[in-house]
Amino acid sequence: MRWATRAGLHIDRAACAWLIRTHIDPDAEFLFVDDRTAVPAGATPFDMRGAELGHHRGDCSFETILRRYELHDPLLWKIAEMVHEADLADERYDAPEAHGLDVILRGLSMTCDDERVLALSGPIFDGLYEYQRRAALLNRTPG
Repeated sequence: MRWATRAGLHIDRAACAWLIRTHIDPDAEFLFVDDRTAVPAGATPFDMRGAELGHHRGDCSFETILRRYELHDPLLWKIAEMVHEADLADERYDAPEAHGLDVILRGLSMTCDDERVLALSGPIFDGLYEYQRRAALLNRTPG
């Protein structure tokens, strides 16, 4: 399936792409457009103005996708808190990791094109997921 988002990947868009590829569509093809009108027919838009899979009711796009696809994994929701705070900085969640995550993704977007950001951010989100998984198993911070 083809998915389209705004060019210039940052935290929410990179996180959404990871979520889509790892939990919704492992064969996802991502397109980066400058304008919503440039989304090709048949592509599903996300994290752009007017998209069903965008910001709604105070949620970031990552949260919207979790809700739309009924992904109830608490580890994904923990990552959603980090993404939300990094993207919106509204202090809805206590997510101290958000600032560091924001800095890392912002830096990648300054030095890499969108395809490279996608390739590099995937393992970052894989690592966040695994960290949260181990923390839940151990019921403590993993060492």
